[in-house]
Amino acid sequence: MCDVMVGMLAAMSSAALPPPSRPAPAGRDRDDACPGTLRLHAADDGAVARVRIPGGVLSVRQADALAEAAGRLGDGDLHLTSRGNVQLRALREEDGPALAGLLDEAGLLPSRGHERVRNVVASPLSGLDANGLRDVRPWLSGLDALLCASEPARALSGRFLFALDDGRGDVASLGADVTVRALAGEGAQLALGTAGEALGLSAGDVPRAMVAAAETVVAAAREQGTRAWRVSDVPLPAGSLLRLVAARLAAEGLACAPQPRTTGHSAGPPPGPVGRALSVHVPLGRLTPPQWRELTRTAARTGGELRLTPWRGVVVPVPQDAARHAARDALAATGLVTGPGSAWPRVGACVGRPGCAKSHADVRADATAALGALGPRGLPLYWSGCDRRCGRPAGDHVDLVAAGGGGYRLSLVSSSPSPHARTVLLDDPSRLTAALAAFTS
Repeated sequence: MCDVMVGMLAAMSSAALPPPSRPAPAGRDRDDACPGTLRLHAADDGAVARVRIPGGVLSVRQADALAEAAGRLGDGDLHLTSRGNVQLRALREEDGPALAGLLDEAGLLPSRGHERVRNVVASPLSGLDANGLRDVRPWLSGLDALLCASEPARALSGRFLFALDDGRGDVASLGADVTVRALAGEGAQLALGTAGEALGLSAGDVPRAMVAAAETVVAAAREQGTRAWRVSDVPLPAGSLLRLVAARLAAEGLACAPQPRTTGHSAGPPPGPVGRALSVHVPLGRLTPPQWRELTRTAARTGGELRLTPWRGVVVPVPQDAARHAARDALAATGLVTGPGSAWPRVGACVGRPGCAKSHADVRADATAALGALGPRGLPLYWSGCDRRCGRPAGDHVDLVAAGGGGYRLSLVSSSPSPHARTVLLDDPSRLTAALAAFTS
């Protein structure tokens, strides 16, 4: 960050605050409270349900079922999460059975005992362009089936995350608990959390290996007398846990060998036609009924499915060039981002007020009002209504957290600490737009 930028920020506050602390993870003594389809979460705007959609892949029938559930039982909108799942808001607690019945009929609830643990992200363009090394769809269907058949996997938390990367490196850097990345030929590598070591294995063994790795995490946490919401909660060195996984794979006859982990980059597909698909970005992850209807119409006319992305976007397979351009124009007319030039793909936010009682601000309204200060390029910005920072992205970004006394704390979250990095309190909201322009230029 340049000295001029720091000076502009410092002038807007009478006091610089220390960078936000990040305590080391520790074992848990309770289950996580993540909502699901069968366990709703109470919020200020009603109950919240989180529908797990492995790999973000939805058939048109399933998309219609979600729209019906949102319109009949919730606020009408579909809220995308940073894991490619869908949240339904403003539900009534007594509508839980009706919601479960709707989703079960559409095939979105294959195992009631596993509905919160089916957290799987996958490269959304896999099989649709030439940048991946392998189509991960067989891995995805195999993993989901084995996960739902695993009794030990029922003990995973609703936060535990699997990632299937087709070799391009997009979801490999999202900090999943168990990540598999395709390698050239018939190989793949399996990694745990953010550790730098991995296990090389055969591509054909990937679904079995991922479930075995998750079951090993559950067993290791139990041996240590704790619950593990994430791999990082297991009180063992990362290398030790990986060796336990290697021993488990060997015991099951799955060949594996240690190798350095291949790094990735956390970037989703840009909005617009790409490969044999159309990629769209959903501002703040909130899909209105007209937007969802146009997306499902497009899918019904073309590839027959939608792929929700961890970057709050949607990929629609559209094989024909002419159809892709027609779909782009139709979806843009609904307010979705379907091409370059918009700053929306850089901007994320939690739900904020009035939906969350813990939020100090209507962060979505503030993010929208400040959009004009941003260009299409630069670090992502994430707006949080409180220090929990729900849904914040992995990787470098500008962190904006609503302060209890008004205004926001701005800080730079970076893997490469800068000598100029600092947290600044902006207690005058009228100068927020100017601060963002300086901070992100």
